[in-house]
Amino acid sequence: MTVPEISGHNIGFVGTRFAGTDGVSLEAAKWAKVLWDNKHVSYWYGGKMDTHPDITSLVPHAYFGHPDIQWINRRIFGTTTRDPEVSRRIFALAEYLKHTLYEFTRRFNIEVMIVQNALCIPMNVPLGVAITMFIAETGFPTIAHHHDFYWERDRFSVNAVSDILSMAFPPTLPSMQHVTINLPGQMDLSHRKGQSSILVPNVLNFEDPPVRDDYHESFKEDIGLSYDDIVILQPTRVVPRKGIEHAIALVNSLNNPKYKLVVTHESGDEGDEYKNALQEMADRQNVDIRFVAERVGEERSIGPDGKKLYTLGDCYAAADFISYPSLYEGFGNALIEAFYFKKPILVNRYSIFVTDIEPKGFKVVTMNGYLTKDVVTQVRNLIEDEAYRQEVVEHNFELGKRFFSYSVLKRKLRALVTNFTGMDDL
Repeated sequence: MTVPEISGHNIGFVGTRFAGTDGVSLEAAKWAKVLWDNKHVSYWYGGKMDTHPDITSLVPHAYFGHPDIQWINRRIFGTTTRDPEVSRRIFALAEYLKHTLYEFTRRFNIEVMIVQNALCIPMNVPLGVAITMFIAETGFPTIAHHHDFYWERDRFSVNAVSDILSMAFPPTLPSMQHVTINLPGQMDLSHRKGQSSILVPNVLNFEDPPVRDDYHESFKEDIGLSYDDIVILQPTRVVPRKGIEHAIALVNSLNNPKYKLVVTHESGDEGDEYKNALQEMADRQNVDIRFVAERVGEERSIGPDGKKLYTLGDCYAAADFISYPSLYEGFGNALIEAFYFKKPILVNRYSIFVTDIEPKGFKVVTMNGYLTKDVVTQVRNLIEDEAYRQEVVEHNFELGKRFFSYSVLKRKLRALVTNFTGMDDL
């Protein structure tokens, strides 16, 4: 008996944006990589894209930053009623976007659609309505990957579109499989919508450990530090929920001028008010804080000033300790990155860490909203005791490989895809 050769499927990723280093774009790329390794071909639909034009449908109105979408958002959040013209524009744009989805699926012969975050966070309400109507009309096989739900964000709590949110964020349709990234999200979806979901955590390629070379060795010099300075790395955006004031307090409490706090990312679209407040706080506490986003890029290269640009991985390689005192995280990519790059880390016990990560047995320094002398002592011991530090980071790497690796993602995707295809083809 001849066993037929397993063939892959055409997978369509749909979202507002697949560009840059935001969490949704990065996780979607990981999903596509695992699918590609198993013969599935990915195509992309969105409003802001870094993907190759030959496999992409670029639809500007799908991007949440489009002026027409921003016009709608200004009129539906922070109020409880909406003007009839707002309703008209929402549904007119939704009708247009729905037709572009028909074109996308026909053009690339899409067999399974993966919606990335566009059916749970209402950054683009017309797109969510369009996707919902498209699935309702076609019964299209759809995996809805939910990173953040609107009920988790204060900014969406007062709104004039509760009817639409109930319908489309997310919808309850028979041809959809829901995916959540953490246990509280899974439980909330079940409670609020009566929908089951597959829990798929964010992952890193632990099967392929980072390659060490000497590129990062000039990082300290290029950001104005000495070779023997100790780098406490804060690998996050500069926004209030990251709790960076706790990192400043930590460095101050360590009471050693060689300890420097290095922050890798920009403030983003939330302004520089928090960044300026952090700088003032650091100055008062005599903490040397460096904001180095201009030296960090997606790839290694040479910047306009002739100096090297470093990847986030290079920043981890140059770090001695990782600070992650976030008040809230949807998952906690920087935490998994610290395990992957074998660096010790301080974690504020945010809720998803407590429910989804801490029970796995990782060895990290934890705080409960405030620093104590014991926390500072634990950090100092991890930095100064090389043998102890090595034991801790090796332990965390092995646990990361067990729970948050590409192998885990592959197993989860196999179940999701084969539920539609009926073949064990992943």
